[in-house]
Amino acid sequence: MTHEHPGVFLRQVLKGRRLTVTSASRVLGVTRPALSRVLNGSASLSPEMALRMETAWGIRMELLLERQLRFDIARVRAAAKGGAR
Repeated sequence: MTHEHPGVFLRQVLKGRRLTVTSASRVLGVTRPALSRVLNGSASLSPEMALRMETAWGIRMELLLERQLRFDIARVRAAAKGGAR
């Protein structure tokens, strides 16, 4: 079973709310590059960013951080088996 980076889910959230990365970063009070890195899967979702999303959009930060944790666990297990992604 593969687990997606939470950025995949968050891109859908932005799309559903008709937000650009720029407008979403303004709502969250973060830089555009910081949000873009999370959305593109090149950075992990931090608890601080998850809390900002919970405050702005009502998405429970626990849900977001559980997605990040599942992704991280799958990545580490794959690396341990020699199949790093």
